[in-house]
Amino acid sequence: MKRTPQVEATEGFPAKVMIYEVGPRDGLQNESAIVPVEVKAEFVRRLVAAGLQTVEVTSFVHPRWVPQLADAEQLIDALDMAAAARMPVLVPNERGLDRALDKGISEIAIFGSATESFARRNLNRSLDEQYTMFEPVVRRARGAGVRVRGYLSMCFGDPWEGDVPVAQVVAAGHRLVELGCDELSLGDTIGVATPGHVAAVLTGFAEARVPVGQLAVHFHDTYGQALSNALTAMRHGVTTIDSSAGGLGGCPYAESATGNLATEDLVWQLHGLGIETGVDLEALVQTSTWMAAHVGKPPVSRVVSALT
Repeated sequence: MKRTPQVEATEGFPAKVMIYEVGPRDGLQNESAIVPVEVKAEFVRRLVAAGLQTVEVTSFVHPRWVPQLADAEQLIDALDMAAAARMPVLVPNERGLDRALDKGISEIAIFGSATESFARRNLNRSLDEQYTMFEPVVRRARGAGVRVRGYLSMCFGDPWEGDVPVAQVVAAGHRLVELGCDELSLGDTIGVATPGHVAAVLTGFAEARVPVGQLAVHFHDTYGQALSNALTAMRHGVTTIDSSAGGLGGCPYAESATGNLATEDLVWQLHGLGIETGVDLEALVQTSTWMAAHVGKPPVSRVVSALT
């Protein structure tokens, strides 16, 4: 018998959640073995066929920094970007935006930091200087009718600075919203968040008058807290959750990091709560199993392991 979660709808949760799939970009970017562009394209197609409505497909970053994503233009050419699913791309700067606009991309993401240390290491900018870099990117994208998502990393802890004050996270995120980001994804980059911490950060944004409808969450499962953190975020009104098929990807900033929240594990939880996702879990499991064979690593998703 095909196993599915027993549905027990619970009050206090949204009726529907948008899963923002990051496997093709955030998942694959940390893989050392280069995945052929035709495999990446098929991965995206299978994710969309499984019902995922938003799939972040690649990044227009310089190939020297992320060799795995050096084929961004070729991947876009191989995909049907007019498909029903949203297919955003990450852009690091104006040059990346130029490349995205040349390909007719309708949705981009930028990647900022809540801490000084990570801003300098990841962006080669100070915490304040990152906004100077992002301002023309957001302005030009919005002017071209392109939707903009802002990622905010290190929202719950930093490997160099340790604890990050909630007020500092809220201030950094608020500046990205003020720049014109349509959506703000709060990242637990090293996977140290706990439910109470998530609640405190979301309460901080509410007090700063950032609508919860503009917020998304991006959890890593380093300490096994990603699902409980997602549950907490939903109780606070968040309806967009980032995840990666099969748990693909990892965090290069923490030892033993187990990577992104696995999409299958999230879907199992949501479906058990009676929350609509539009995702065919069986098709998604098959897709992650197929992709795992191409990267040479088993999926870290507990649901994939259980169902296969």
